[in-house]
Amino acid sequence: MIKIASVALFGSLISLSACGNKAIETPVNEVVSDTTIAPVETKSPNSNYKPAFSGQTRIGGVKTKTAFTVKVLSEKLNSPWAIASLPDGRMIITEKAGTLRIATTSGTLSNKISGLPKVDDNGQGGLLGIAVDPDFTKNRMIYWAFSENTGNGNHTAVAKGKLSADESKIENATVIFRANPTYKGNLHYGGRLIFDPKGNLVLGTGERSDLKTRPMAQDNTTTLGKIIKISTDGQPAPGNPYLNAGDHKKEIFSYGHRNVQGLSINPVTGELWSNEFGPRGGDEINRVEAGKNYGWPTITYGIEYSGNKVGDAIQQKEGLEQPVYFWDPSVSPSGMTFYSKGQISEWNNNLFVGCLSGMHIARLIIKDNKVIGEERLLEEEYQRFRDVHQAKDGAIYAVTDQGRLYYIGK
Repeated sequence: MIKIASVALFGSLISLSACGNKAIETPVNEVVSDTTIAPVETKSPNSNYKPAFSGQTRIGGVKTKTAFTVKVLSEKLNSPWAIASLPDGRMIITEKAGTLRIATTSGTLSNKISGLPKVDDNGQGGLLGIAVDPDFTKNRMIYWAFSENTGNGNHTAVAKGKLSADESKIENATVIFRANPTYKGNLHYGGRLIFDPKGNLVLGTGERSDLKTRPMAQDNTTTLGKIIKISTDGQPAPGNPYLNAGDHKKEIFSYGHRNVQGLSINPVTGELWSNEFGPRGGDEINRVEAGKNYGWPTITYGIEYSGNKVGDAIQQKEGLEQPVYFWDPSVSPSGMTFYSKGQISEWNNNLFVGCLSGMHIARLIIKDNKVIGEERLLEEEYQRFRDVHQAKDGAIYAVTDQGRLYYIGK
C-alpha cells in the first residue's frame, strides 16, 4: 500500500511481488500541490493543426493535494477490459478472451463464470463492455458487449443473461443487438457499455478502421461509428433522434465517431460524455447530444498512421461538433468515469480516463463543459489502463491490459 501525500516528493519505493491476491507495493511519487502548472504533455504534436478554441488541448497541468493510497489488488486477471459494480460492492470484470470474473474490493477473484456466447477475440475483439441491471437485486441481469463472428465476418453485439444464484454461470444468454454491417476485420469494435439515468443501455461502436468502412461513421443507415441507445430488450430507446427518420437506424443516438471506448454520465448535468481514439493524434473527449455529428472522418485533429493527411485535412466544418478536448500525440483513451461524491472531495466531478499508449490515468477538471486542468496519475506504473471505475465504496478501481486490478482511494 502506498500513501501519496502532499508534503514532499519521495523517490521510488521497493516493489514487492504478489502472493496470491495480496496487495502489491509499487513505486509511485507523491503529488505536491494543486497549483496550475505547465501542460502535462511535453512531446511534439504530430501535426500543426490549430485548436478551435483556447484550452481545447494541452491545458495547464494540475496536481492533487489530498493524500491518497494506491494498491495493486491483483495481477491475476487475463487481459481485463471492463468493470461494473454489483449491488453488494463487489465488481464484475470482463476478460478479453471471453470470461467473466467477480472481484472483491480486497482483490480476491472468483472462478471463471461460464455460459456466455463465444467471442471473436482476434485483434481488438473479444469480451468488451459490461453493465449491471439497475434492478439486479430483483432480476440478477447482466449485459455485455462482445465481438461476434458469423462465419462471413464479425460485428459488435450486445447480449444479456441472468447471473446464477451460485455465481458460476450466466443463464439464458441472449443477443439483443448487433451493429451492422458485418465486416471481416479485427479492429475498431468500440464496445463500452453503460446505463443512462433513464435505464437505457448506451453502447459505443467503432467504424471498423478500414478505408472501406470508415465512411460508415457518417452513414446513418449503418450502426458503425455511432453511439447507440437501446432498451434492455434491444429496442431503440424512447427519445432517440431517428425514430421517425426513414431508413436511418433508430438505435442511433449520435454519429461521426471513430472508435468509442469511453462512456460516462456527468453527475452534475446528467449528460452523456464519451471519448474516442484518433489516428495519429486527435484522441477526443466529447459531450454527446442527441442527433449530433461528431465529424469523423470529415474533420479530425489527427493524421494517418502513415503520416499522410486524413481526407481534406480539415478540423472545423459547420454542422460538425468540436471535441471538448483532444490529445496530440495520442494517449489512446479507453474506459472513463466521472468521480462523484467519492472518498477524495477534491476530485468530485472530475473525469478520470484510462489511457493505453499513454500508460497513465488522466484526471480532467471540467468547468462549464471545458477542461480547465489535466493531471497524469500512475505514470510510474507503466501500465496500459483499459478501464477506470468508481465503485460503491467511493474509490476508483482500474484494470490494465497487463492483468492488474488497482485501488485508488484513501
